[in-house]
Amino acid sequence: MTKSILGIIGGSGVYDLPGLENLHDLSIQSPWGDTSDTLKKGNIGSTTVVFLPRHGRGHRYAPSDINYRANIDAMKRAGVTDLISLSACGSFREDLPPGSFVLVDQYVDRTHRRESSFFGKGCVAHVSMAHPVGPKFGDRIADAASKEGIPITRGGTYITMEGPQFSSLAESLTYKAAGYSVIGMTAMPEAKLAREAEITYGTLAMVTDFDCWHPDHDVVDVASVIAVMQGNTEKAKRLVARLAQDFPQDRDDCPVGSHRALDHAIMTAPSARDPQLIAKLDAVAGRVLKAAVS
Repeated sequence: MTKSILGIIGGSGVYDLPGLENLHDLSIQSPWGDTSDTLKKGNIGSTTVVFLPRHGRGHRYAPSDINYRANIDAMKRAGVTDLISLSACGSFREDLPPGSFVLVDQYVDRTHRRESSFFGKGCVAHVSMAHPVGPKFGDRIADAASKEGIPITRGGTYITMEGPQFSSLAESLTYKAAGYSVIGMTAMPEAKLAREAEITYGTLAMVTDFDCWHPDHDVVDVASVIAVMQGNTEKAKRLVARLAQDFPQDRDDCPVGSHRALDHAIMTAPSARDPQLIAKLDAVAGRVLKAAVS
């Protein structure tokens, strides 16, 4: 069995994670570049936890400037098996007002400036994103919320926009009409890269505003977002602490196959693979690449 290690990526407002015991920095150098910040490793109960603030401490990186590949690669090198992403979002639904928590199960990618795959020229791979969130992992997040008395909505679609500007009214109305639940700027390509790295992934969307479609909420500004975000942050930290406390010690097989996403994904013949790219894939794809050599 593989030992479970819980990864936590903190979004806007979540720059640290109190309660970690035996806390220390991880010195991990990724061949994909610099991570957003130094990874922190510790324990909550008997569960090993690795934490990374997505925007860096002090919020140094805009959504499009984050090195998502380095962040996920470093999580993989740290042994992370399951990764919960905390993300501040806008809402398209009246029943998801500011302060709501949503455990989304689908994503729509509307980004266009970001590197969205570890693979490419020299080693082509295609993983399934039909079911991007591990259902067992989602069950555990929902159970942790219930135990902490934190209301959570299970299911919904998160559309990822490029940013850093908020939506135009036309965009907001279009996304609402499409039936999306929330909008944010960071779930993609993070979820895609986690799947390529065979890390089970889930997003806890923390609603900070109604986006600009709402007739009584037609302007989104940083001050109002921060005000709601502060209340969300404390609840999110409680939820994550409970999730870690109750997490299984051994990794479960994921019902949608996230733990073996690369089993039949690599298309490029071994003789045609670029050695430099293969070297960079040692953590992300090491399991299948080593099997192919042997």
